Amino acid sequence: MVNSYASAGLDDAGVATAAVRAGADVVRSMYGRRLTRIDKGAGDFATIADVEAEKAILDVIRAARPDDALLGEEGGHQGAVRAERQWLVDPLCGTLNYAVGNMLVAVNVALRNGAAAVADPFSGEVFFTDGETAWVRHDDADARLTPTPDTRLVDVNLDPPFPGAPGFRAVELLAHPGFVERFRPRVVSTTLALAWVAAGKRAAYVTDGGDLSGSVHFAAGIALCRAAGCVVTGIDGSPIGQAGRGLVVAADGETHQLLLSMIRGGNRHRT
Repeated sequence: MVNSYASAGLDDAGVATAAVRAGADVVRSMYGRRLTRIDKGAGDFATIADVEAEKAILDVIRAARPDDALLGEEGGHQGAVRAERQWLVDPLCGTLNYAVGNMLVAVNVALRNGAAAVADPFSGEVFFTDGETAWVRHDDADARLTPTPDTRLVDVNLDPPFPGAPGFRAVELLAHPGFVERFRPRVVSTTLALAWVAAGKRAAYVTDGGDLSGSVHFAAGIALCRAAGCVVTGIDGSPIGQAGRGLVVAADGETHQLLLSMIRGGNRHRT
């Protein structure tokens, strides 16, 4: 596929947006094909769509920012080890969904500690931030992202491994009486859900894990949520970072505190 996204002269948010659009074009064009799975171990795999989408994304970034380093989900680190700027690329988040014909996937690109973009290849929406404000682009029109808890929908990542167990088990949060009373669970198995929190389509997102701030899967969504004004912490309420663990991202402070209280209450119940 010919890459038609010129990136010369764009600011970082423009580069991120052009890159995810290029990746989304590949993902969309290959959807529905029988794709060979590339085993990565522990039940994880990639497809040729992941690989080709990453190539398209990297072409855009290299053309615009040839001196920047790159970290791709499929290709690993490229560029100077000590480069001041590094782009984090997840070309197809939700590969298992995609491989079985489910359209709930995302294309994620983030400049570490800077601009970021997330594309939904099938809705045509591109969520992006310059690191200060966050927007969604659809049909060439831009609108500010406005988080709200009104949907009461909370996405909870249930994918293994479960590094927080036994201290935290996401599945137990879903059975918490307070959760059942206040929220409705969703499990989309893609970090597109983070963009939905920023856009007001979800009230919150919860996942276990280690330091996700520099993850190719999560960095773009975290940047969007922060710029949109969401509350972003680890599952223990601490700031995310090297000492952080997992994510609780909420549209507002009340929702965030409710979820943290349920998580902490579950922990106390087990001890």
